[in-house]
Amino acid sequence: MARASNYRARPEAAGWQSRLAAAQLVWAAMARGEDLETAMGSSPAFRSLSGADRGFARAIASAALRAVGRIDWALGGMVQRPLADIEPPVLALLRVGAAQLWLMKVAEHAAVSATVEAAAHWDIARRGGGLINAVLRRAAREAEAFDGSPAEAVWPDWLAAKLKSALGVDRAQAMALLQLEEPTIDLTLRDADDASGWAEKLGGELLPNGTIRLGDGAGLVDLPGYAEGAWWVQDVAASLPVTLLGDVRGLAVADLCAAPGGKAMQLAARGARLSAVEMSAQRIERLRENATRTGLSMELVQADARTWRPPVLLDAVLLDAPCSALGVIRRHPEGVWRRDPKDFARYPTVQRALVDAAAEMLRRGGTLVYSVCTPSPEEGRDVVEAAIAGGAWKRLPFAAGEAPGFDHSLTPEGDLLTAPAASTADAPQTQCDVFFIARLERI
Repeated sequence: MARASNYRARPEAAGWQSRLAAAQLVWAAMARGEDLETAMGSSPAFRSLSGADRGFARAIASAALRAVGRIDWALGGMVQRPLADIEPPVLALLRVGAAQLWLMKVAEHAAVSATVEAAAHWDIARRGGGLINAVLRRAAREAEAFDGSPAEAVWPDWLAAKLKSALGVDRAQAMALLQLEEPTIDLTLRDADDASGWAEKLGGELLPNGTIRLGDGAGLVDLPGYAEGAWWVQDVAASLPVTLLGDVRGLAVADLCAAPGGKAMQLAARGARLSAVEMSAQRIERLRENATRTGLSMELVQADARTWRPPVLLDAVLLDAPCSALGVIRRHPEGVWRRDPKDFARYPTVQRALVDAAAEMLRRGGTLVYSVCTPSPEEGRDVVEAAIAGGAWKRLPFAAGEAPGFDHSLTPEGDLLTAPAASTADAPQTQCDVFFIARLERI
């Protein structure tokens, strides 16, 4: 007790408030199962911050959550007991301290002292101050412990094995390394003919397929073109399914499971006579808001795409099916630590039902583009092969050049499986989400 009293008599370390907020976010995500956005609303320490302090707290928490598996792997060799036996709030502080030292390169004195100070101001972590101080000082001396951790340790073992099987070891490791970085912000233009002009206005990089990639820290609502709906946020890989549908001008097209609307807006901007079908009332309102901001015309249909049928047969269908979303885990990495792989078994059944429904919507010779944001073959290749075997479809393989910058993603069957490349220096577009995309013709 005397030691604690003496400690509190010393001047407080600057910046402890941001470290406390970051630790509360990590604790809420890892111990209570909240996503980061929900945690930001539930953390008293985070809500009390503003401006740069709030941004710094979020950055620390985000870095810790993106790398939590590798952080734990390295910390495991620095404590005398299993990490699972450490009180969750204390473990959260260890994680945010390690993230500062190993990922954000914060100076040792600032990272350690402020994180230990944060423990003193958090009732449920106060007794762990001594452990936090000792472990983080060792972590500062032994950064190679993190550098030497396996790249795929950012994921639970079951997920690492699944992704290596689906993508191969090299691309899975590239995906794991990309998770350590803050996701880029990509924009799709309403008018693709002026892509270079908009890239200059927005200070972004023009990717081979016409997507504009912004730099870090972009304040979207303040950028040129936001208010008038000249563009919308959409990862470069997510923009490819519409491109691969081909020329849709004047065609009757349905976008199934359409919210939040990125692909629907692409289709409308390309001149399709579009029915955007979405089952969720809440999500269809978001789609309506996006359509209104961009001024694009589409029919919004609130319905289950498995049972909805158009009044006349369609020329084309885009189906971005519900899936396990393993290809976008870098955007919400905290979620994979609370997922049960057994839950994934339900997706192929839903996906196959949606493909069967699309067959009843299309005229003979009509085109379906099927996409899922996961590399899992059970949800991609296997669904397509089963549909072809059923006799209603034939594959229309993609040709080189149809998805500029992604020829390397063509599969032997002629589908597309996007994934980060080991080196993105000459191919920044490969710094992207993972999508499986196939094109079928109704026969």
